[in-house]
Amino acid sequence: MSTVTAADLAIDPLSAARLLLGSQLTGRGVTASIVEVEAYGGPADGPWPDAAAHSYRGPGLRNSVMFGPPGTLYTYRSHGIHVCANVVCATGGVAGAVLLRAAVIDVGLEVAWGRRGSSVRETSLARGPGNLCSALGITMDDNGIDLFDASSEIKLTLGELRVGETGPRVGVSKAADRPWRMWLPGYPEVSAYRRSPRAPALGDSD
Repeated sequence: MSTVTAADLAIDPLSAARLLLGSQLTGRGVTASIVEVEAYGGPADGPWPDAAAHSYRGPGLRNSVMFGPPGTLYTYRSHGIHVCANVVCATGGVAGAVLLRAAVIDVGLEVAWGRRGSSVRETSLARGPGNLCSALGITMDDNGIDLFDASSEIKLTLGELRVGETGPRVGVSKAADRPWRMWLPGYPEVSAYRRSPRAPALGDSD
């Protein structure tokens, strides 16, 4: 395997998602292979307008990391509880990110179980973005770290390019029909698709 560099990620979110699918993420004693991702764009006046992205209304205190540089980690809390992690892509000043949705634990199962609970099934340890971060020990304090700095506690490694399946993103109420979720078929760790009840009828969202 070769280490992903910031230059590799200075691309559009969909291309970055394809690049990251099947990559390995290592965090605090656990290494996992990414089997599900979602691409997110940026503001309305940018190259990839995306009303579902945190960056859609432009840079602010909470989402500034999404505007680069590429190769950094953007973390946020879902529903104010679960930490979720995104790999920033595009170029400095242009927002784009890839949400890490699910992974297979390759190394450090006991560590992951210690964080998630011994009763959790192995296939569920890192299924869903919040569980993934919990299993790998990713916290809000990791927001903005360089994933390719040798001293970082969270690192990313790229494997062979994998061809995954595509479909709409999970739980978003805007831009809900876009096939911007990608996953590797055959893995039980991949999330079940759930459409947001606040999303327009199927086919009525961009």
